[in-house]
Amino acid sequence: MPKKRSGGGLSPTQQAAKFLGVSVLAGAVLAGIALPAVGALGLAAKGSVEGFDALPANLKTPPLSQRTTILDAEGGTIATVYSRDRTVVDLKDISPYMQKAIVAIEDSRFYEHGAIDLKGVLRALNKNARSGEVSEGASTLTQQYVKNVFVEEAGDDPTKVAQATQQTIGRKIQELKLAIQVEEELGKKKILENYLNITFFGQQAYGVEAASQRYFSKHAKDLNVQEAALLAGIVQSPSRYDPVNDEAEATKRRNVVLNRMAQVGDISTAEAEKAKKAPLGLKVSKPKNGCITAVDGAGFFCNYVRSVFLSDPVFGKTKEDRAKIWNQGGLTIRTTLDPQAQNSVQQSLKSHVNVDDEVASAATLVQPGTGKIVAMGQSKPYGTNAKQQQTVINYSVNHGMGGSNYGFPTGSTFKPFVAAAALEEGRPATQEYSSPYEMPYPEPVQTCSGKPWLNTGGATVPNESESEVGPYRLKEAMALSVNTYFVQMVADIGLCPVMKMADALHVVQGSGDKLPEVPAVSLGSKGVAPLTMASAYAAFASRGMYCTPIAIESVTQKIGNKQKSLDVPKSTCSRAMSEKTADTVNTLLQGVIDSGTGKAAGLTDRANAGKTGTTDERKNAWFVGYTPNLSGAVWVGSASQQVQMKNITIGGQYHELVFGGAVPGPIWKDAMTGALAGKDSPSFNLVNIPDEDKDKDKNKDKDKDRDKEKPDDGNNGDDGFIGGLTDGGTGDGGPGGFPGGNLIQGPGNGPGGRR
Repeated sequence: MPKKRSGGGLSPTQQAAKFLGVSVLAGAVLAGIALPAVGALGLAAKGSVEGFDALPANLKTPPLSQRTTILDAEGGTIATVYSRDRTVVDLKDISPYMQKAIVAIEDSRFYEHGAIDLKGVLRALNKNARSGEVSEGASTLTQQYVKNVFVEEAGDDPTKVAQATQQTIGRKIQELKLAIQVEEELGKKKILENYLNITFFGQQAYGVEAASQRYFSKHAKDLNVQEAALLAGIVQSPSRYDPVNDEAEATKRRNVVLNRMAQVGDISTAEAEKAKKAPLGLKVSKPKNGCITAVDGAGFFCNYVRSVFLSDPVFGKTKEDRAKIWNQGGLTIRTTLDPQAQNSVQQSLKSHVNVDDEVASAATLVQPGTGKIVAMGQSKPYGTNAKQQQTVINYSVNHGMGGSNYGFPTGSTFKPFVAAAALEEGRPATQEYSSPYEMPYPEPVQTCSGKPWLNTGGATVPNESESEVGPYRLKEAMALSVNTYFVQMVADIGLCPVMKMADALHVVQGSGDKLPEVPAVSLGSKGVAPLTMASAYAAFASRGMYCTPIAIESVTQKIGNKQKSLDVPKSTCSRAMSEKTADTVNTLLQGVIDSGTGKAAGLTDRANAGKTGTTDERKNAWFVGYTPNLSGAVWVGSASQQVQMKNITIGGQYHELVFGGAVPGPIWKDAMTGALAGKDSPSFNLVNIPDEDKDKDKNKDKDKDRDKEKPDDGNNGDDGFIGGLTDGGTGDGGPGGFPGGNLIQGPGNGPGGRR
């Protein structure tokens, strides 16, 4: 029954309904609509049309959020990501059946009335006035479009979404006025096109093109009459009429739409009856959203691309600006990922490390001279399901880009940087040091600050085997990875040249912090990300030119039906060392693969060079190597740094001791072999480094002793004690500090590494 105030008068809502009826009869709404501004409508009580006129009439139409597609270097799809799965299409690319079906069921007088169906409004207001609530709507297609714009603008903000969908008469009146503006500015066809592109069809599908693909795996232009009727019927209640979860209810609703289409003359009764007898004909395509759907294990690279976009100022001045563009979507991002290289990396990782192993592995390949990241993968799958061994932590990159907190200690893979620094300082490639089996860290050691580092804790460093006693020259010291040699080299040239070389190669800790200026850095005591190492070694391959890594080649953005190109980050190349220094390092590291600790990793069909690395307690093992046209870094270890790789099974193979030349080396070899298959095989510019003029019998005796100490298990001498602090140290080390103990996980990351 209608509610009355005391004394028998009509309520404000009833007065509004009555007034609207009078206004309709008087024709007062033709150009603007006159409605009283009463409190029950949520407007200021002015008792005239002024309250309505004061409502804002400028409808802000946000660009519709669409799906973003991430492509590899050859144009293949890596993944699609979106906050709204939507593909905007022109009206001409939407089936005429779909256009007719949505109009028939949602607003059959769409082409006859203006922005507002006055008959429907009067009917609804009278009914709502009697019930005391909004129990019936009379929204035209235009009004529904206006509401959807509010919802789209609200994004994923729950409060804004609630405001945009609130069922109040005040909200309805606001939609009425804005609908008038839309009708005047857009016209019927554009309104219909916009409505079909913005509305929600359930199953994460926004817009008719996405809905057509979701339910029928076809384009919207190819929908037949019964398919169009099904989609049109979903709009009123996407959850209730979801054909995937309730086929019977969806069928009933589809048939209602078909009947309505026949009633309004869009199709004949015979056509409607025939369509009603047809099965739903679903061919559902599951939603594929996010990096978890990436092909060839490229989920981590996909997420890295996202991190680049959200962090690089080239895509927007502020974090909020960049996030807005990303969430709006409609982007086509062409990346540097080479599908051949990516597939090779994943196959190699899969062959050598099992998903459920105690340890994990990560590998990254970078193109020298361009900085292009051509492959990035790891043995653990991308995702959030821990039971399936998934992780979203990208072991290949720095923490700020989605990686581990500190990176992973690099062990002896850092030694080439020390050698490059010494060569730049004028030391010859035949530089010789006494290199005893064990020695205290030399002091004082000059630093960039001018205040020398002092070994106040009396820390010592040993070589791996007691038979490794110098003197050694650089070539053999690099091949055998002699710890004391490089400690003496640092003492000779000082820490500052090493720090400057690390800076020139952009070698920083995984946390993003600069490396500490302490001698233990020369043995790889600090955590670094594989991408950082691959990029640094690429500078050797490109004869001294360092290029910052890049993942994105181009970006185009679709706004509505228009596209524009966006600027993208460019690789910046700079000279890190002279060509002569780089050529010398290449010659030295080729020796590591030819006859040193990396022999098992060497490629047989092309010039290649590299370095092994293993850290204290065998918590990390590395191989970083390159050819003139491809550089790659492989890390194996536990992300938590709690697993000592001793007496361990990895990839189904038992290892008494894991070292850089074993598990990481073969991973690198197989990954590089596949990535470079069919590619050019250029040569290095090698230099002549005279062999050591030492007593040959002494070297033979050393080799015999080494063979006796280590069984022939193919490890090329890369096992045993991993160099670092043996006396613990005080933990401060005097000026500049020196890490004491075995802190692997955390800023300290351990005291040093070996081979």
